[in-house]
Amino acid sequence: MAKTVVTSQQVARKAGVSQSAVSRVFSSGGSASRKMTERVMKAADELGYRPNVIARSLITGQSKMIGLVVAYLENQFYSDALEKLSIALQAQGYQVLVFMSKRTNENAGQLLDELLDYQVDGIVMVSAAMSSDLAARCDKAGVPVVLLNRRQDDETLSAVTSNNVLGGKKVAQFLIAGGHQRIAHIAGWEGASTQRDRETGFLRELNASGRELFAREVGDYHYHSAQNATRAMFSKKHTPDAVFVGNDHMAIAAMDCIRYEFKLRIPQDVSIVGYDDVEQAGWPSFALTTIRQPSNRLVEETVKTLLDQIKVSDQPPRRIEIEGDLIVRSSARIPEGWKIQANETAHRADERELSTEASQ
Repeated sequence: MAKTVVTSQQVARKAGVSQSAVSRVFSSGGSASRKMTERVMKAADELGYRPNVIARSLITGQSKMIGLVVAYLENQFYSDALEKLSIALQAQGYQVLVFMSKRTNENAGQLLDELLDYQVDGIVMVSAAMSSDLAARCDKAGVPVVLLNRRQDDETLSAVTSNNVLGGKKVAQFLIAGGHQRIAHIAGWEGASTQRDRETGFLRELNASGRELFAREVGDYHYHSAQNATRAMFSKKHTPDAVFVGNDHMAIAAMDCIRYEFKLRIPQDVSIVGYDDVEQAGWPSFALTTIRQPSNRLVEETVKTLLDQIKVSDQPPRRIEIEGDLIVRSSARIPEGWKIQANETAHRADERELSTEASQ
């Protein structure tokens, strides 16, 4: 049997209001009194009515959908950022479509076609790349794009990142102040701007102090690759006394490998510093010193930039960098005068509270 479609006119008649009143009740940001809303919702519930979002998009020219393109979710930072981003966009009346991409541009053309087929109003690329020709296609289609936690040399694309160069510099300053002599680096995926910028800031500061990098391996931003990089680094006769690891996900892999395979003590034998400050970094078994990526502020700026570009199509691109704090815990030797991060529980509670408020 064919499903009977309940119309907004039927809801209006049952509720004793105009059809435009029904439309206002079911429109995000629509003006309707509490009494009218209750009457309309009661009638809609009794009739089994739901608004036709697709039909409305044809009338308004807006799908109220945002495409989120994600390269991978292995890193806890991205699952956290995506949750906050989805909540923030939903609070503005947008629904989110998540598309998985490869880190390279290998399947980017097909992915973009799928995104545009869904008539999305905007696209957020989360640690994924977009070539200049694909960006031009989006621009021609009138679909704004914002890069989150990634930047590109293409100045026409808006990007929101932490200040990765400054973050790398802070790590180097901390390790130098701790008196380390054999400072090494486990790099992430070398095609990522985040990796290049973090390492750039780190090496500049080491060189400015008259030091050279003791050892370097590539962990590719993956757990098992980071373990292999750690094995290669610590299987040699002379090993580092400090390692800056390109993100927390890899740093945790390195810590496990150093402790359980090489039987070294952290931080007595070797100091470990990460980047991101995922929730796991604060667990007592890791207590990882790291650079905190302020995910709430990153998401806030990303949503603001995207919605501004949806509202006004000729907005100039924005390149936003947000400074992240060095969070000192016990995975690294603590220089004199530096303090272990306090109020960790309070910070995590604040992060959760901000996310909850955005969803209300």
